[in-house]
Amino acid sequence: MPGCFKKTLFSLASLISFVSFILIVVAMGTPKWTTGKILCKTGADLVNATDPELVKFIGEIYYGLFRGGKIRQCGLGGRRSKFTIFPHMVKKLNAGLHVMIIMFLCVAIFFSLVSFGFCILNAIKVPYRAIKGPAGVCLWNFLAGGFVVLAVTSFMAAVKLHHLTERIANFRENVFQFVILEEHFEDCFWICVASATAHAVNLLLIAISGINFPKIKTKTEEVNVTAEDIMY
Repeated sequence: MPGCFKKTLFSLASLISFVSFILIVVAMGTPKWTTGKILCKTGADLVNATDPELVKFIGEIYYGLFRGGKIRQCGLGGRRSKFTIFPHMVKKLNAGLHVMIIMFLCVAIFFSLVSFGFCILNAIKVPYRAIKGPAGVCLWNFLAGGFVVLAVTSFMAAVKLHHLTERIANFRENVFQFVILEEHFEDCFWICVASATAHAVNLLLIAISGINFPKIKTKTEEVNVTAEDIMY
């Protein structure tokens, strides 16, 4: 049986792994990974709008991995619309990269659950096989955190290098052309970053569990037995 200190550490690590699993699932299902402001360039050019008038042509956009929405401002008031990435829009995007992001997160979810199970196992008993012990827990946490980092990095590349926001804003826009003025990563993106950080914390906890702290020994008083004590 593991000691009380190790039980506490592995129990905490199992809780962190489960929280990481929840964070990834929530992030994947929420449609706010990125928000931005979009300028209806075609409308602004038609009326030769100056700086004070450009407000009438600046709309908003937000999107996640599966859906999103935008407000089109082309001089006639805001028009709200919602869209889904699958199945039609993904063909206009970098489909391979977008699907890869989703796959990375799905694999991270799997390894988070594996880490959760192995942490509980180590909190209950000491496994005979090394792969089921702290070494295995470190491996699963490293893989889970690594795949989350890959997903986050790939999403950043899609937004910054492949102009994901601009492609989504101009999807099925035959008349108007939209230009991205601002774009920001939102809570769901940072939730994934927090998930990767959680697995890094788990690695630290497992490393601490392997430290053998010196035990405090109490000195016992020596008992001197004399001949008089034996007589009585």
